[in-house]
Amino acid sequence: MTSTQRHHVVLVSPSGEPQGIAEKLEAHQQGWLHLAFSVMLFRCNEQGEREYLLQRRALDKYHSGGLWTNTCCSHPKQDEPVAAAAKRRLYEELGIARPLDFTLGSCFEYRAELDNGLIEHEWDQVIACEVSHVDMIPNPDEVADCRWWSEGEVKQAMVDAPERFTAWFADVLSRIDVMARC
Repeated sequence: MTSTQRHHVVLVSPSGEPQGIAEKLEAHQQGWLHLAFSVMLFRCNEQGEREYLLQRRALDKYHSGGLWTNTCCSHPKQDEPVAAAAKRRLYEELGIARPLDFTLGSCFEYRAELDNGLIEHEWDQVIACEVSHVDMIPNPDEVADCRWWSEGEVKQAMVDAPERFTAWFADVLSRIDVMARC
């Protein structure tokens, strides 16, 4: 993989059809609609309640540093299947190497102006995966912290302090709720 591939995103139409590529930072500066994915690993506890594996983004990420979000989110490379991209990024961010059985959920478009002048404008593919246990070795360049949150805990935290979460997290969580069953 070359560094130019690593730093590009796939631009898409409002219906999610690929339209070309752009440099990642420029796409976020201009607010161009591009392809993304959001993975949520979950498990069911003994009380039958879902628990979600969330990560807190590294403090020096180019945007949304220090905020809590779903297990992993990123951008597929040009011509890279989204499930392959999700597996790649789970390994790069969290050191999760075991094979996972993904369920592809709905896609949604969102646009959020971030506090550093960047704009997230993404066609986001939601991906869920139930796991009973997962070994992790978080990459400190990507992840400041990660832990399991009960469904009740995360929903209460979002009411009490929504500023602790990324701009896209509420949309992802609402779609995961439909997909993840205990």
